[in-house]
Amino acid sequence: MLQIILSFLVAMRVFWRSRSDTALEVLALRQQVAVLKRKRPRPKLNSWDRLFWTALRQCWSRWTDVLVLVKPDTVIGWHRAGFRLYWRWRSRPLGGRPKITEEIRVLIRQLAQENQDWGAPKIHGELQKLGFAVSERSVARYLRRMWRRGDPARNWLTFLQNHREVITAFDFFTVPTVTFQLLYCFFVIEHGRRRILHFNVTDHPTAEWVVQQLRAAFPEAGPYRYAIFNRDSTFGEEVVTFLEATGLKPKRTSVQAAWQNGIAERWIGSARRDCFDHVIALNEAHVRRLGREFLAYYHEDRTHLGLDKDTPSERPIEGKPEGAELESLARVGGLHHRYGWKAAA
Repeated sequence: MLQIILSFLVAMRVFWRSRSDTALEVLALRQQVAVLKRKRPRPKLNSWDRLFWTALRQCWSRWTDVLVLVKPDTVIGWHRAGFRLYWRWRSRPLGGRPKITEEIRVLIRQLAQENQDWGAPKIHGELQKLGFAVSERSVARYLRRMWRRGDPARNWLTFLQNHREVITAFDFFTVPTVTFQLLYCFFVIEHGRRRILHFNVTDHPTAEWVVQQLRAAFPEAGPYRYAIFNRDSTFGEEVVTFLEATGLKPKRTSVQAAWQNGIAERWIGSARRDCFDHVIALNEAHVRRLGREFLAYYHEDRTHLGLDKDTPSERPIEGKPEGAELESLARVGGLHHRYGWKAAA
């Protein structure tokens, strides 16, 4: 700042000097500036230098004629930057309504994600009941910033949990034989206790064959109301017509959304890991026999995490009699075992 003041005082001498002296001094200064520019093409300018050229641009129209060190566009950029800083300072918050705290923002996000149908009035009412002082307008303003409300998977899972006693599902899985032939295993499972209602094997599945299997799985009107299945071409209009005639509401899963039929997919994994991945199937009769043995083990003996470690047929707890010995019973050809207490001889 001091340098600018001194430069201004020196420049005032021009008004008391002759034009020839002033012109020669300007010529000498310009020649020195040209030499400095050749030696150092990009000199460093501080904030006061930028302020000087910005102010000179405002009060002298011919400022570009004497500009040597920097380009005119650079000075214009400095002026625009100062303009932005000025209005940022003028627009600074001077009080008003206090901002929402982080705790309230987290609660609004949680309530909005867990309750997809709730709007600002319901969320505001719930926050009031929790003792938070916030306006409904602030809640609505924050909700508009959330690009996605709720989780689509949660709606489907809620539907499955609320209706699992009346839901069934069916699907196919393949088993290769010793001659590299693919056999198709069809099954129907209920969601309530994860019981397998029907199981059969074929080498050529068709819609008519699936309808026949469903007729065996649902011989009469039962407690089931929904049937979940994927978009396999075998499950065509004949299957849908039969389900509707039986009183079941067909529910097709979305494209590439195997998780929507998760109970059936989970059972396929269990059947493969516990049985069919450990044997070499000979033919349909062999796979059908293995399936019957595995289903007996699955229903009566195998505990299930989703059933609080109980079996689909509700296996009773055996207390140890006095002097009893542990007995191991082979299941599925010795792949698995069931244990119980055997009275001593």
